[in-house]
Amino acid sequence: MSTLTRIPLTDDLFRGALEIERTDRGVQPHRLPGWVRRQLPDPQLLMAEAQPSGVRLVFRTRATRIALDSRPTRVSYVGAPARPDGVYELLVDGEHVGSATVDGGDVLSIDPITGAREVRPGEPGTVSFGGLPDRDKTVELWLPHNELAVLVELRTDAPVEPVSPGDRPVWLHHGSSISHGSNALTPTGTWPALAPRAAGVELVNLGFGGSALLDPQTARTMRDTPADLISVKIGINIVNGDTMRLRTFTAAVHGFLDTLRDGHPETPLLVVSPILCPIHEHTPGPGAFDPSSFGSGTVRFIATGDPAEVAAGKLTLTVVRDELSRIVAQRRQDDPALAYLDGRELYGPDDATDHPLPDALHPDAATHRIIGERFARLAFGPGGALS
Repeated sequence: MSTLTRIPLTDDLFRGALEIERTDRGVQPHRLPGWVRRQLPDPQLLMAEAQPSGVRLVFRTRATRIALDSRPTRVSYVGAPARPDGVYELLVDGEHVGSATVDGGDVLSIDPITGAREVRPGEPGTVSFGGLPDRDKTVELWLPHNELAVLVELRTDAPVEPVSPGDRPVWLHHGSSISHGSNALTPTGTWPALAPRAAGVELVNLGFGGSALLDPQTARTMRDTPADLISVKIGINIVNGDTMRLRTFTAAVHGFLDTLRDGHPETPLLVVSPILCPIHEHTPGPGAFDPSSFGSGTVRFIATGDPAEVAAGKLTLTVVRDELSRIVAQRRQDDPALAYLDGRELYGPDDATDHPLPDALHPDAATHRIIGERFARLAFGPGGALS
């Protein structure tokens, strides 16, 4: 059996990352650049952007065996069931050939009540894939969407070379934990990974759990990132975080879109409102963990706001959809490349009956597939805003 040779983890092997950080622990892909991380040192955002949803290693090789040493950081919530380990998936010429998890790694423990955080350090582990076809091929090694991964070493039994994206359009997407992939089981099973596959589109996923808050730093990052197609999914984090009122929300949406247009003045741009989420349709945030669900095996969320305060400017998903629709219709008079998609076309009332949100907030793996297939048809399909 041939021996495995160390392959340098050069920047040109990565897709979907905006910055590659090199430390004495290994190579860390980031989905936000360093200047944003310095300006917004929010623990939730820093955790979300460092979880490499949509990030993959891509190369050409004849290798029949591939191994990757990685140091994961898994997240656990005090009082909640253990979360599934992150999955590394291997695709050969676009076809799934294997998946694996890494033993060991660090554990980040978070108390959902107090917000206290504690890291328990661990050692790196290895994922290995063998029996690959002995021919020249394109290999994609997708990193976990739901845990941080510091890459220590890549080894193969044949040389590798980077692959140019060629003329495939780049789709730049920003959204919340649903776009990040919460409750999906694999990195290629998140709806943003599923949607562009048939359309031959390259994904750059800026879905950040709990952190789609119309931050101007995110808008500036998207402004400066090359893209052929752009979408922004806005609303759920702002409602369940109770971070804005209608007046500031309207201004922030316009400001976010203005910044995107500074760098992408004519790029097709799709604004997507929230999918159906019954707890927040008519009840404002803040959202919270449902204490009664602790110890039940499934932690659920509740809305704690007062619907009577909507008249004073508090936001619900119904208010957000109405305002996004109005803003896009107004801006389209001068921006014909801008479009709107009601998120309930991706997941609506009928779906809530057949596929209820398990924790009252996030879709499960099967629903990620439904959302991905519908987005592919409505956005990338004939007549779609991103077709």
